[in-house]
Amino acid sequence: MNTDITTAVRPAIVLTILFAILLGLVYPLAMTGIGQAIFPSQANGSLVRDGGGRVIGSTVVGQAFTSDRYFQTRPSAAGKGYDGLASSGSNYGPTSQALADRVKADVARRRGEGVTAMPADLLTASGSGLDPDLSPAAALAQAPRVARVRGLPVARVAALVAPLTEDSPLGDRHVNVLALNQALDRMTRR
Repeated sequence: MNTDITTAVRPAIVLTILFAILLGLVYPLAMTGIGQAIFPSQANGSLVRDGGGRVIGSTVVGQAFTSDRYFQTRPSAAGKGYDGLASSGSNYGPTSQALADRVKADVARRRGEGVTAMPADLLTASGSGLDPDLSPAAALAQAPRVARVRGLPVARVAALVAPLTEDSPLGDRHVNVLALNQALDRMTRR
């Protein structure tokens, strides 16, 4: 009877070890190697570096821009805002008082900045809380504030939006906020 159990258990143990090695080591290492060889930027987080090689952000993960000198991202419910370790939405429902209070405060702040037309993405967080993009309308709504703080003509600041606007696979047009702020910094250095 012992030989029957050993005969039955041995293949299960051998297959478990084999698949652990194949799927736990070989496959992940192969996929990492292929990713590094074919898509090195994406495999390393689509990082953006400044002229000195210092990482300043990512094209696929948003970051909070709080200075009035910059275009600001949409609200984030990820941790304390754009925390990659706490990526998630707020899970507030449409009848949530906390959501209503946050949106009212955001509307008042944006109105104080001079925004009259209020694009939804200036008031609503994305599902992940890490969205790096804005709609062109949300970027253009902020152009007067950025221009005023930087002492630039509004038309010159607004002109940065169109060339950086892209189509998404779902058909929505968007502007990467980091790229927009980099273009803004380059423009003001000239």
